[in-house]
Amino acid sequence: MKKLIALILVLAMSLFAFAGCANQQPPAEKPAEEKPAEEKPAEEPAEKPEQPAAEGAVKTGLAVVTSVEKSKDATADAEGLGQSDSVVVAVTVDKDGKIIKAAIDTAQTKINFSAEGKVTSDMTAVYKSKQELKEEYGMVKASKIGKEWYEQANALAEYVVGKTAEEVKAIPTDDTGVTTDADLVASVTIKINDYKEAIEKAVANAKDLGASAEDKLGLGVLTTIDKSKDASADAEGQTQAYSTYTATTFNADGKITSSVIDASQANVKFDATGKITTDLKAGVKTKNELGDEYGMKKASKIGKEWFEQAAAFAEYSVGKTADEISKIAAENGVATDADLVSSVTVGIEGFQQVIEKAAANAK
Repeated sequence: MKKLIALILVLAMSLFAFAGCANQQPPAEKPAEEKPAEEKPAEEPAEKPEQPAAEGAVKTGLAVVTSVEKSKDATADAEGLGQSDSVVVAVTVDKDGKIIKAAIDTAQTKINFSAEGKVTSDMTAVYKSKQELKEEYGMVKASKIGKEWYEQANALAEYVVGKTAEEVKAIPTDDTGVTTDADLVASVTIKINDYKEAIEKAVANAKDLGASAEDKLGLGVLTTIDKSKDASADAEGQTQAYSTYTATTFNADGKITSSVIDASQANVKFDATGKITTDLKAGVKTKNELGDEYGMKKASKIGKEWFEQAAAFAEYSVGKTADEISKIAAENGVATDADLVSSVTVGIEGFQQVIEKAAANAK
């Protein structure tokens, strides 16, 4: 009995001790407050917004309008003629679309061939543009206002400064294309429709390439005919006026600030009897206008089309003088300059020459 009572007391004391220990345990720690997740910065847009043009920045534009409609067949009494008339315009344009500077020229190339399908013109000749011919062009004798072609073209170029393409388009003309604008009739009597069209195209083509409003604008044109060829019993002959053009701007130190380069191949084909087989009303696109259609990429070692290579050379010229451009290292006409070989494999002599001409003509 005593043993039972003692066992009960021991159990009771053990339970009391366990309860006391349990009551003395510290309360479980509260979890630390979660800090709000830091707000992540908004992701940058995939494309950065276009940077505003620098104060005084202008776009540089070049355009060419070519016609071969004045070409004619050879006859027993007269040689045939492959004639190309390429109107060329360079402009700089401000942010409001107003023309800041303009230059106008025309490459008129006449190539003769016989009734036997033989080219009779000197194929080594380099043809002057109308601006280069000046009085040699011979318009002043027939001009009602006693002005040569280049003087009238310069008057028109000066007249469109400050105007938009729409305002140029609205310049009135008669049915023959001669202007009736009261402010122009005393200085311009040549037909101006092709010049209006080229000015509009040049403005539309203009791009931000680094030029400033105070820069000089130069237009250069170079034309050769050495790719012309006789007809044979098996193949047509052709006259080809190959013209290279540039609109290039220069700063006060003579360094190039922007440049656009283009070229055209105006072909007139004829058979072994001197009869023209080309559609003379079809338009002639420049190489820039042809784009991939020109078809150089397939044969290019660097996989680049002509217009891409011309643009690469134009970009490379920025920051250099025309004299530095003329001294670019080349072999057989192809650039060997380390900074050009990966982007330009076409012959560069024409590019160099038109930039030199643009520098000489810049104003």
